[in-house]
Amino acid sequence: MSSAPSESESHEQHWEMRFGITLAIFAAALAINDLGAGKFGDDEIKETNEKSNSYMWYQSKGIKETLAEGQRDLIQTLLKAEAIAADKVTELDKVASKLDAQVERYKKEKHEILLGSAAVGKENWAQEIDGKLGQVIGSKEREKVIERLSAAGDVFDFGTLCLQLCLVLGAIGLLLKIPQGRKLTFATVLTLGISGTLLCIRAYSIVLL
Repeated sequence: MSSAPSESESHEQHWEMRFGITLAIFAAALAINDLGAGKFGDDEIKETNEKSNSYMWYQSKGIKETLAEGQRDLIQTLLKAEAIAADKVTELDKVASKLDAQVERYKKEKHEILLGSAAVGKENWAQEIDGKLGQVIGSKEREKVIERLSAAGDVFDFGTLCLQLCLVLGAIGLLLKIPQGRKLTFATVLTLGISGTLLCIRAYSIVLL
């Protein structure tokens, strides 16, 4: 018959179980943390690209506005200088008015591209996307999203560091035979694991709340 485990063996098994369960819990927390870091890191890259596209769009509208202003000002200058034949004045007045309307439209479109449809209000919608008004996400709006994702990314990184250190120390703790060393290591593992888990929760709250 097999003899019952001695007190020292029972104590050993107790510590191994304690470390094992703790490491399993914090390994799961690390997996969740890494999932969020990867997902929201990709979102940050996407938003950064979209912001760059928005600013290029804004600049193209600015170029068109400048060209229209130049044409309008030239026509107005010629009209004031009476350098245009009398029978062409009415026609050029109409062209100048159309150019003036274009300049105003480009200004409204630039404003909407910069701030977003929600910020400028329905009465100031001027830019269509896929044939619909009010769909523009402004460059400034994207900047705020990027700032939030970047802040969350930093917190995710700290969470990863704490949880990885937790797992490394936990593995070392499983090999320790000195009771005092085990207790100190286990306390450190708990501290790092809980800190990393709280940082993970904090990071998710930054981007989701």
